[in-house]
This record gives sequence, C-alpha cells and structure tokens, in this order.
Amino acid sequence: MGLHAAELETLVALRHELHRHPELSGAEAATADRIRAYLAALGPDELLEGLGGHGLAAVYAGAEPGPTVLFRCELDGLPIEERGRPAYRSRVAGCSHMCGHDGHMAIVTALAHLFRRRPPARGRAVLLYQPAEETGAGAAAVLADPQFQALDPDYCFALHNMPGLPLGHVALRAGPVCCASRGMCIDLDGATAHASQPETGTSPAQALAGLLTALPALGGGEPTAPDFAMATVTHARLGEPSFGVAPGSASLWLTLRTGVDAAMEQLVSRAEATVRAVAEAAGLSFAIRYEDVFHHCENDGEATAILRGAMAAARIPEAAYPFPMRASEDFGLFGGRARAALCLLGAGEASPHLHNADYDFPDPLIGTGADLFAAVADALLGAAGP
Repeated sequence: MGLHAAELETLVALRHELHRHPELSGAEAATADRIRAYLAALGPDELLEGLGGHGLAAVYAGAEPGPTVLFRCELDGLPIEERGRPAYRSRVAGCSHMCGHDGHMAIVTALAHLFRRRPPARGRAVLLYQPAEETGAGAAAVLADPQFQALDPDYCFALHNMPGLPLGHVALRAGPVCCASRGMCIDLDGATAHASQPETGTSPAQALAGLLTALPALGGGEPTAPDFAMATVTHARLGEPSFGVAPGSASLWLTLRTGVDAAMEQLVSRAEATVRAVAEAAGLSFAIRYEDVFHHCENDGEATAILRGAMAAARIPEAAYPFPMRASEDFGLFGGRARAALCLLGAGEASPHLHNADYDFPDPLIGTGADLFAAVADALLGAAGP
C-alpha cells in the first residue's frame, strides 16, 4: 500500500501549482481544468464535469457488485492575501489557499494513482472535487445536480487538515464534529440629516452601538454543550464618510454558530427578536437576510468505525480533539444521502492556524491522507493499490 516516490513527487508539484493559482468559491474553472488534465492520464472509467458548478467526479468501477464509496475534497480558495513566502506562493492578488484545500485535492488525486494500478475489485470509487465549500453553497449544489443522482453513494468520506494537532495524527469521533453556522446581515434604515441638525433625521448610530454588544451577548457555553451558541461580529457600517451628513442607514454582519441545527433555530429566533426590539425603539425600519448557511456535520457510527479501522491498517496514530470543532463544513449535507464521516488530519502543533495569511498545507500530509483513504477503499472495495 502507498504511493511510489515518483507519484508523490508529482502530487506535491500538483499541490504547489494549485497553491499558485487559487480561485474563489463558484469561480473554480481553471482549478477544475487543472484537475481534469491531471486525471486524464490516470484512466478513470467515467469523468463527470460541471457538478454543482465547476465540480468534478472521477469514477473507478470494480468488476463485481459492491458499494459506491465517495471521497470528497474542495476546489475553492479564500479571499485572503497570502503573506507567507513559499516559492509557490499565490500569484492571485487577494486570493489564496489558506484553508489547505490544495492539499485535500492532492490527497484525493493520489487515489487515482492507486486505482490506476489496481482498480476496485467490487463496487465503485468516486473522487469528488466539490466547488464552493467556503460559502456553504457547494455541497447543496452538487447534491441537487441531476448528474449526482447516478452516483448515489453508499459511503462518503472527507478529511480536513487541522493545525494544533500533531503532524500526521488523526482526530475522529462519531456524532457531531462541526458546528452549524450562518451569516446574518442586518440593514437599519432611518433618515439622513444635516450634521448641524441631527434631530431632523433618524440616526441608527445608537441602535447599531446597542446591537454590537447585545447580539454577541446571546452566545455562551462550550461547543460540547447542547446549548452552545456564538455570535461573532464580522462587519459594521454606519452612514457614509462625511462630516456634513448625520447617518440615515447602517448595516451589521455577524456569524451565528451553534453545535447542532436545532440550537441554530433558537439562536436565530433570539437574534431576530433583539434586532426588532432595538430597531423599533429607535424608530428604524430593518431587514435581515442570511448567507453562507452551513448545517452541522455529524459522523455516522459505521462510517466512523470504518475510518478508525483504516487508521489502524495504515498505522496512523489518533489525536485527541474537543469535538465538535467550532468551524463549519458543508460536508454535513452528504450525511443525509449516505453513511458519512469526516476526520481531522494534524498539520502540526506549531503550524499557523487555518485562514491565517501565512498558512501552508504541509506536503508530508499528502502521503498520510492517501494511505488513510486507500485503507478505507481496501476495506470496502478491495482496492488499496500495491
């Protein structure tokens, strides 16, 4: 089991190329083209394109009946200017792979090398390159795509690199593993006035100031608790830059976060009631909309046991982690269609954090991640590659 040295070398080069040319969610056309070109030499039985946008799925079929096992990675980068200085640093201004999706793609692509050498004995392996994970839109779009209906996976597996965990160790558990979250966008509208006569208008300044403290105060508890809630202010705007105009409008963006979807419904209700009360008291009209909606991610017991068995087969040590992680993952939607599980792959205890401007996925994890997924494939499909 495992990659040949030459294969690993080409996969590292692929990651570096992807790192140089990141693309934002929903705009991953060139990234998909690079993956498609790389896969062309690795002989998939079927290659689906345009899944949920720019998504790809490479299918390797076995000779005997068996389950369909899907391994998922993500195509998109982030709107972050890279500050690190690797030789392969991002060439795209204001965009980078600071979440490590370039590494995830390399890991899943490694399976294509293994399946070319030894196809599945039974069932089907599906290598899915999903668009738009960072906005929470990609998984839903892929699942709704008519092309996906023919794939109909029995099992879905994914991993995410995780700084703070020992390099190459895996954290795993059944049950909730990633929090639910959504972006809450609030617009407050009053009336502008001359700055010398603010009493002739209706300013949202005091209402905005109140919401800046009242909404984060709705949070509390630890992620492991059923009532965990968190509201993080991410953006605020009051009026326009002017010394002559008292403001008549304001906007506030927050990320709402809970451990499970049911708790999110309660947090949304409390947040909306708070906005309504503050706006009405100030004589303001208001509007609320939601973006980047993520459901919580929950690992199936059987799929988790399969991953744990693969860890043992690949001799990958387990790391402790206080699940659920506060960050969100739209992979949770695959759990509504198949037995699904996601694990965390340690990126090093001294590594910069995810979404830091100097983060860089560690190349040694490509082989580790490939070994893990190959062991899953071997257990379910009889296909790990010699």
